Amino acid sequence: MLVNTYNQNGEKIGQTRLPSEIFDVKLNSDLIHQVVVSQMANRRRVIAHTKGRGEVRGGGRKPWRQKGTGRARHGSIRSPLWRGGGVTFGPTKERVFKKKIPKKMRRKALFMVLSGKVKNNLLILLDKLKIEEPKTKLIVDILRKLPSKEESCLIVLPDYDKNIVLATRNLPDVDTIWAGNLNALDLLTFKYLIMPKEAIKVIKETFSP
Repeated sequence: MLVNTYNQNGEKIGQTRLPSEIFDVKLNSDLIHQVVVSQMANRRRVIAHTKGRGEVRGGGRKPWRQKGTGRARHGSIRSPLWRGGGVTFGPTKERVFKKKIPKKMRRKALFMVLSGKVKNNLLILLDKLKIEEPKTKLIVDILRKLPSKEESCLIVLPDYDKNIVLATRNLPDVDTIWAGNLNALDLLTFKYLIMPKEAIKVIKETFSP
C-alpha cells in the first residue's frame, strides 16, 4: 500500500509503502464495537456513591425501649425509614464495569481502524514532525497547512516529544499519543490521524504478532 507523504508545510514530497498486514485489514464492525465498548467500560470511573445504614453517622443506641411506649419498635435512627438514615439500593463504589477482551481481538480491531483511516484518506503521513519551542501557535500553523485543516486529529509520536505534547495541550480537538499505546477507541474519537514515518516502525514492532 502506498500513501502520500507530506512535509510540515503541507507539500506532497513522495509516497510511503505501508505494511498490508496492519493497514489493509478487512473491516468487522461487530468486533470493533465489542472492543470499543470494553475500552470505554474499563476507563469508566465509579463516582456515584450513597451511604448505607452502616456508613452514615449516628444511630449508636436504640432510640427507645422495645416495649411499653406504644410506638413502633426501632433499633436505630439511621434506618432507611428515618430522615438522615442510610439509602437502600443506591449506587455504590463497589460496582465493577471492567470487561476483559483477548489481546488478539484488541490488536485485530486496532488494525481494522487503522485500515479504515487509510481507505478513507484520513491518514496524514509526515516525513517528520518537529518544533523548536513548546508553543501552540507553532503546531497550529503546521496543522493548518495539512489536509486535516481545522478538524479534529490525533497525533501519533514515535517517541516522547515534550515540545509537541505541551504545544497541543490547549487545543480541544487535538491530542497526542505514543505509537505503542495506540488503541481503537482513541483512533475513533478523532477524525484524522497524523503521524511521522518513524511511527510506522514502532507500531509494527509493538503490535505485529
